[in-house]
Amino acid sequence: MEKFNKVTGVAAPLPMVNVDTDKIIPKQFLKTIARTGLGKGLFYEMRTNEDGTPRDDFVLDREPYTNAEILIAGDNFGCGSSREHAPWALQDFGIKVVIAPTFADIFYNNCFKNGMLLIKLPQEQIDVLMSAASDLENPEITVDLEKQEIHAPNGIVYPFDLDPFLKHCLLEGLDDIGLTMQRGKDPALLTLVAFGGGGGLLAAELAEDLGTPRVLVPANAGVLSAVGMVHAEASLDHARTV
Repeated sequence: MEKFNKVTGVAAPLPMVNVDTDKIIPKQFLKTIARTGLGKGLFYEMRTNEDGTPRDDFVLDREPYTNAEILIAGDNFGCGSSREHAPWALQDFGIKVVIAPTFADIFYNNCFKNGMLLIKLPQEQIDVLMSAASDLENPEITVDLEKQEIHAPNGIVYPFDLDPFLKHCLLEGLDDIGLTMQRGKDPALLTLVAFGGGGGLLAAELAEDLGTPRVLVPANAGVLSAVGMVHAEASLDHARTV
């Protein structure tokens, strides 16, 4: 995972509340476990007509937002079903930061595990940034993770709160794999257990990334998720959701 420090880029306004993961990346794009190529499915239903032709009126399909790196969104962004493809799709498009009043918990955690920065701000500050991002002449915003500050083109600076552990992981570029290595564990000596009904979809890819030679996919992984998470040792580091 790449280290994250500061982003200065075009901010795209998306003044919609309750944008769920199915809107972010519809189910027909979940058949792959590849993290690339999903940008074309990002907000697919809002960017295409029923016959599949592009609409060209969605914010990310209009200049200068086709190169957006920051998304200013409404309340409860990322709600709905759990799917790690949602942050993958945002990243593949080029989005590195999402700023909103609140986020769904699972989506929030998935984004940080994949190297994205999510920032929670009060609605009145979101409104100011939304207005700044709507300025076609200068929609650039700077997000400084080290200082925990957002700099808008109108000279306003907003500080933001962030869990110190999440900040550390982003600054150092540490995902689950990096954390495991940092703790002195040798993945080649581990067995990867695919918790949850969808865990098996990502198990092979994660094992390859880790260099772990053994993968255990139980016949009834969903039951193992309910039982196993209660009894699993705290040293188990890897949990991904689909």
